[in-house]
Amino acid sequence: MSAAPSPSPSPTLRHTGSLRAKMTAIGIVMLALGIVVATAISLMGVQHYLVSSVDAELASARKQIARVKLTVDDVNAFASIAGMRDALNPNVAEATDTNPTVFVPLDDRGRPTALLGHEPSAKQRALARAVEDPQALVRDPGPIDIRPDGDTPYRATAMRLADGQTVLMATEVGAAGEIMRKVLRLELCVGIALMAVLGTAMYYAARRRLRPMEDMVEAASAIAEGCEKQGSAGPEGAPGIDLSRRVAAGRGGKHNRVLEVERLRLALNAMLHQVEAAFLTREHAAAHLRRFVADASHELRTPLAAIRGYLQLYERGMLRDEEERARALARMTAETERMARLVDELLALARLDQRPELRPRPVDLARVTEEALADLAAQQPEREIDFERPEGAALALADEPVLCQVVGNLISNVRVHTPVGAAVRVSVHAGHDGCVLRVQDEGPGMRPEDAARVFDRFFRTDGAPSEGSGLGMSVVKAGVEAQGGQVRISTAPGAGLKVTVTLPSAHPVPTPAPHTALKTPGLAP
Repeated sequence: MSAAPSPSPSPTLRHTGSLRAKMTAIGIVMLALGIVVATAISLMGVQHYLVSSVDAELASARKQIARVKLTVDDVNAFASIAGMRDALNPNVAEATDTNPTVFVPLDDRGRPTALLGHEPSAKQRALARAVEDPQALVRDPGPIDIRPDGDTPYRATAMRLADGQTVLMATEVGAAGEIMRKVLRLELCVGIALMAVLGTAMYYAARRRLRPMEDMVEAASAIAEGCEKQGSAGPEGAPGIDLSRRVAAGRGGKHNRVLEVERLRLALNAMLHQVEAAFLTREHAAAHLRRFVADASHELRTPLAAIRGYLQLYERGMLRDEEERARALARMTAETERMARLVDELLALARLDQRPELRPRPVDLARVTEEALADLAAQQPEREIDFERPEGAALALADEPVLCQVVGNLISNVRVHTPVGAAVRVSVHAGHDGCVLRVQDEGPGMRPEDAARVFDRFFRTDGAPSEGSGLGMSVVKAGVEAQGGQVRISTAPGAGLKVTVTLPSAHPVPTPAPHTALKTPGLAP
């Protein structure tokens, strides 16, 4: 089955974002936020580690100097013996920039003093100026941050030597910033690459997961486009619509399906099934209506043609004898009555098809049947009628006018379609399952293929008298089913026709009474 072309997007959908793109964008944004948070935490951790290492070195040096109780003279002597003069020489250390730790001896007013016979350098003076209160720094066990030149950061601490001299020790931590910048660049590169890879993977994963939704849109669009073409072409030139199309389950097994998409697929398939059923029902109803209108037109055309023919004969003066005029008038009256019956039955069927609100109440089915049989006995006195009824009333819960029409049509069907010499046996029973009416005649019966269509509208068997309209049994079926009952037939060629009608009961079960055989008008109880 070839896929139907997808319809062009409507103006309202042109500026609507794709669900796949939105899901991918949301995933990338969340991933970017996670990378930013992780990068910030890692940078804070690196900074804390580097600064803690410098603080640990300064604290260790401070403790060692305090433990040996050194003086400034001892420092100068140890430096000369160990060959550390160049390391402690501020001018040499500043020129080579190999020693990140700077020693600054301070006087009582916090100004830098000479060390190893050398005057304080510019860096030492800047460090001394950056420390506002050296004595407070001596009392503080932890180093502090200072920026002597406003740019390079230092971690500084101070101690008091054994001779009371205050010494400031500061270590440059600018290298920590460079390390953090390198870490930041590395994490940004890794994060961007990770977002690109995961974004691509998320896009194709979302596309795969949402592929059944594309199938749903394609199926619904194909059906909608077919319906639009049919509506524009009309019922005669409408192309076929494939309403049996369904959305198949996603590929990859049931473990790879998405619950929400699968539920949507099942709901859409259920809706398509209902649409298909409703469409077929509508087509069947439309075809039935067209056939019904054609049959009704045919049935009404026959008596109208007869009446018009007799009127034309009368207008042209061709009915000269009184006997001919009387016969023409009788024929026109008969055709008029036939049309009246046909119209009445059509109105009854139309009313029952509209599911009217009936007024069910207890109605004595035996009484209604007895009245209909009295009419039959009056019209055909020579017909043998066998009627069996209960002693009491057989109360059925029904709408009395509809029930009278149902029973009247059953008895009229016997009168029209069976010979006068064929006996008819009618019985009424009331049981726990409802009130049952059986009408059985000894007429010619029906073939199985005719019996299958006995309830069709305007159906008449071959050789049926023209008096019947073909709507009697249709009215019986519609009237019985409208009141919650059932109607069944049993027939065979040469075995007559038996019609059984079951209606809801409205009273306790009565006791049966002996049946009465009627051969003359007037039914005895």
